[in-house]
Amino acid sequence: MSRLSARLAWLRPPKPSPDGVMTLADHLRELRYRVIVSALAITLAAVASGIWYQQLYAVMMHPYILAAEMLKQTNPDLNATTVITGVTAPLMLVMQIAVVAGLVASSPVWLYQLWAYIAPALLAKEKKYALGFLAAAIPLFLLGVVVGYYILPQGISVLLAFTPNSVTNLLDISDFLKLTLQLMVVFGLGFLMPVVIVGANLMGVVTAQQLAKARTYVIFGIFVFGAVATPSSDPFSMLALAIPMTVLYLVAEVICHVNDRRKAGRTVEVES
Repeated sequence: MSRLSARLAWLRPPKPSPDGVMTLADHLRELRYRVIVSALAITLAAVASGIWYQQLYAVMMHPYILAAEMLKQTNPDLNATTVITGVTAPLMLVMQIAVVAGLVASSPVWLYQLWAYIAPALLAKEKKYALGFLAAAIPLFLLGVVVGYYILPQGISVLLAFTPNSVTNLLDISDFLKLTLQLMVVFGLGFLMPVVIVGANLMGVVTAQQLAKARTYVIFGIFVFGAVATPSSDPFSMLALAIPMTVLYLVAEVICHVNDRRKAGRTVEVES
């Protein structure tokens, strides 16, 4: 047991110093440890998700079923059906669904590892605020995934409506599910934006005043990001991502203003 522990010693993160100062080598060791733990969590969750592949597949195809029902009401002559091609396509389909399901299911683990990597650079009080905001990061990520999932039917129905009545639209299952999974992950990561902003503010990288000055450019950038990042490329998906991200940015800016006032108050107390 001691030999095994000695062999695995290189995987352990360095012990944090009281002042939070770390050498470059220690930072790299810490990063390696956090990445390995996150990768193992995602892998285990993906393997477990593969057991319920059929159920997950049904969940992923639900937006298409809803979109097809919408199209039947507006364009009953539209002919669209799903297909799968290739010998390896079914296996790749299973792996694709399992990996994304594992990424979502293990989000508490890799989000915590992200916070734990940043935490040594924070003061004791700042750690408390960062840990509290981490508790918001997990539901924010999951909320983004859910929003991305529920706006899919509208986006799919809009895009399929351009199919001519005389043409049969063969939807490749792999491409369709890739679109679905990408959209869900993009929405989840997009909803994490306030966590990144507040974390940067806690570390002193950015101030609330700087956020206020850059607000117009950031909001413009958010809408550009929404147009580029949403793989479905329809206006509903873009707005469904850009509008919540804009609101979350404004909320993060308010939190940063409160945090900056607290920092300024502590500085005045120390000087007096």
